[in-house]
Order: sequence, then C-alpha cells, then structure tokens
Amino acid sequence: MQTIKLTSNNHQQVLDQAVAALQKGELVIYPTETIYGLGVVATDPAAVNKLLQYKSRREGKPLSIAVSNPDMAAKYVMINDQAKKLYQRFLPGPITVISQGKNKAAPGVESEFGTLGIRIPDYQLIRAVVKKLGKPITATSANASGKKRPYTINDILDHLSNKQKKLLGLIIDAGKLPPNQPSTVIDTTLSTPVVLREGQLSTSSKSTTKLPSAQLISHSEQETQQIAGKLMLKNWEKLKKQGLVIGLDGPLGAGKTIFAKGVAKFLHIKETITSPTYSYLNEYDYQRGQTSGKFYHLDAWKLQDPAVIDKLQLNKLVQPKNILVVEWWEQIKSSLPHKQPLQVSITESKLDHPRILKIAQTN
Repeated sequence: MQTIKLTSNNHQQVLDQAVAALQKGELVIYPTETIYGLGVVATDPAAVNKLLQYKSRREGKPLSIAVSNPDMAAKYVMINDQAKKLYQRFLPGPITVISQGKNKAAPGVESEFGTLGIRIPDYQLIRAVVKKLGKPITATSANASGKKRPYTINDILDHLSNKQKKLLGLIIDAGKLPPNQPSTVIDTTLSTPVVLREGQLSTSSKSTTKLPSAQLISHSEQETQQIAGKLMLKNWEKLKKQGLVIGLDGPLGAGKTIFAKGVAKFLHIKETITSPTYSYLNEYDYQRGQTSGKFYHLDAWKLQDPAVIDKLQLNKLVQPKNILVVEWWEQIKSSLPHKQPLQVSITESKLDHPRILKIAQTN
C-alpha cells in the first residue's frame, strides 16, 4: 500500500500513479467533492471482486461508477429524458443518477435490478484520471461498511482490518475534506425520478420529484411489482431499524395484491402471495442477504369490528426487520397511528388503463 500526498504542484504525478495503479487492478482511495471514494476499473472482474472483499455492496443497490462525461456514461447505461435533464443541470456535481445498465460493467457492479449509478465528480483530478484511463472506475465510499463517513484518510484506516489494508494499492491523501454530505442518489428508471438518498445536493428546491408526494405510473403488473421493489429499496434501512408499514388503497382490481407480490419478490419470498381476504392476515418468513424477518400481509376490507382488530395485535407485529402490508388501509389506519406508514394510493386511468400510484410518506 502506497500513500501519496496531493499538493498544488504534483497533480500530474498523482494522475499518472493513479492510472498506473488502476491499470494493474489495484484499489485506489481518492478524494472527491463529497467524501473519499474507493476506485477500481469498473470493467475488470478481478479488481471488482477485490473491492467487494474490501467492502460488501448492499444488496439491491448498485456500485456507482465515475465517468468523465455523459458520452462515457452512455456506453454503460441507457440515458432517458429524466436522466438527461439531471446531467444537463447538475453534472459534474454531487449527484448519482441511477439508470438501466447495459451490462457492460463487471459482475457485481450493476444491481440485481440491472441498474447502475453514474457519477461525474466535480473534482477535476478524478475526471482527469478516468479520461486518461479511458474506462470508468467505481465510486463507492472508501470507509469500511457501516463505519463513519471518510473525510480524512485516518477515518478510513482506523476502522480497517489488516486484511482490508492489504487489499489497498494506492491512497491519494488530499488532507481533511470539507464535511459535505455524500452525493444525492436519484433513480430515473421509473416514470418519475425517485430520490433514494438525500445528500450534498438538496432536491427540495430543484425540478426533480422526490418522495413524499411522488406519482408513479405503471402500465403492467410487472411494472407495479418493480415499483414496489424500488420503494422497498428506498426504505430498506428503515425496515431493518424499526420495521415498516405500507398502507394500500384503491378500487377492486387496481393492483393492491400485485403491489404486495412485488414486496414479497423484493424480499426473496418464494411462496405464492394471495390476498388474505378470508384469513385477514398471512405471515411469511423472508431472508434477504444477511437480513431475515417477517412479512405480514393484511386484507382489511372486512375488518370493521374493533374486537377483531384488537385480536390481531397489529402494533406488536411491526418490529425491526418486519414489514406489514395492509390492503384497504383506510379501514385500519386508526389502529396504527404512530407507525409512520408509507401510503400508496392506486388509481386506474381510463386511457389504456395505466395504474397511477400516488406515494406519500407520513411524517
């Protein structure tokens, strides 16, 4: 492991050394406008495997890649109109734009949804490295999984095992970085851009749409299930820490059970999901990566008797790592006043029958 101090006079030397290390398949820690990143050539399977030994990728989420410009990005992802507008307005900058991948990166870089995050850092040295290399590099944070955000090299090294340290090839030390937030992550693969993580770039006053109050359009059962999976991914950390309630409303046939099936698919549940109209509540065990818990599926359509509702003891079901999905949410919502549900209202348009999913997060 070699460390080189970045100064105002040695950018060319650092650039050359970084490119040489990356070409040899080494892991390189580098500074950005947000935090320190960890890079390997994103198309090199052996190098990516080494990175995944250092830092496991959270399941379902892609490893973002740093590119030098939109033309390079277009070689690896499909840039739709949503993504194009974000590129034009915010890049280079502290934003990660998730698009559908073209399967050009090494295995383990794209997510299980086939998506890939694109970064064009607002840090000239790193763009120059990628441009000279001619290939994208990974842009994950350099800290060990679950450790503090890396604003200094010691923030990283102090929390690494000897095994992890031996995997590193080159460290570019730019000193203490400003305490900025990580990049904002926006998924552009659905009908409306969905903010998966608020970061350095606040979207509250920008043109992108974020949850709450998003409106997503589904043209098929498969797309409804995909939307369910993406919303689960957005709320995955919340589910693990405190549990999650999803309340579904909409007319008969709008797709509430289809949405529940999408949740189950995300959780890797193999059992057939049917609406529990007569049993009221179905229970499923799930195992997703290193996380296991319970998926409770409730049909509240006929639940009008408070005594029956009390017997279900719904408040006790919502524990860390457990999820409760409720069809006909309006029937039952007063029984769970403090659980801050993710509310999904599904309406069906008359024109070609697309389903409109209105998303609201109760605060």
